[in-house]
Amino acid sequence: MRAPRITRLSDDAHFVEAAAVNWTILTDGDDVTLIDAGYPGDLETVRYSLEAVGHRPEQITAILVTHAHVDHIGAIPALLRLAPKAEVITSAEEAPHVRREYLQQASPADVAANIWRPGFLGWTLHILRAGALTEPSIPQARPHTHDDLFRDPASGAPTTALDVPGRPIPVLTPGHTSGHTCFHLPDLGAVVTGDALATAHPTSRRRGPQLLHPIFHHDEQAARAALSLLAPLPADTLLPGHGPLHRGPLATATTTALTP
Repeated sequence: MRAPRITRLSDDAHFVEAAAVNWTILTDGDDVTLIDAGYPGDLETVRYSLEAVGHRPEQITAILVTHAHVDHIGAIPALLRLAPKAEVITSAEEAPHVRREYLQQASPADVAANIWRPGFLGWTLHILRAGALTEPSIPQARPHTHDDLFRDPASGAPTTALDVPGRPIPVLTPGHTSGHTCFHLPDLGAVVTGDALATAHPTSRRRGPQLLHPIFHHDEQAARAALSLLAPLPADTLLPGHGPLHRGPLATATTTALTP
């Protein structure tokens, strides 16, 4: 296992960059929210990252899913055996995808047709070792509902944040998949962007805010349009599914991503 890079955002929030994909750890006391969880082969790296910030898998109470591609949910089935209290929560549109009632993902044929492109071969070999050909299914995945919304302790009025450690605010950003969701962390001025907005990828020669290669999007035009939903968010820290953490206004990052 190659040790991941872990960036402390606050005492209760950490961003983890593994070999090919990222995840975010949010804590509240002893309870943990994990946003995404890497490939099946990333299980030990997830465990390492949790222990590095002072927690254990059994303290996970919520696993939030940006989208149901194997590199974001692959380690979840094994994690659930270690974390019996954990709920897997995603958008209503993405929950059937997580349960594998349908699949919106680049196929082996899509990848093979692009293997001649710079970066594709090395990336493909790596993800095969990480378990890219497995088909993880999480039957217990459920959509977040109004019952999950955090309620203000003074007034009891619901807000838009989920009542889980870190209180992230879901932002539906369809395109990469039909139910792709980003998570706004207003107290940190940060957004977990999943694959709606990356900052690097082995198949890309670019560095900085960008869209992934078109083969990875279920609907490329919708993925481009979804950036307009991120641009207005008051955030200057981008926590992508692929690539390093990026500092700077989110509106500028989305404009950069759409620039040829």
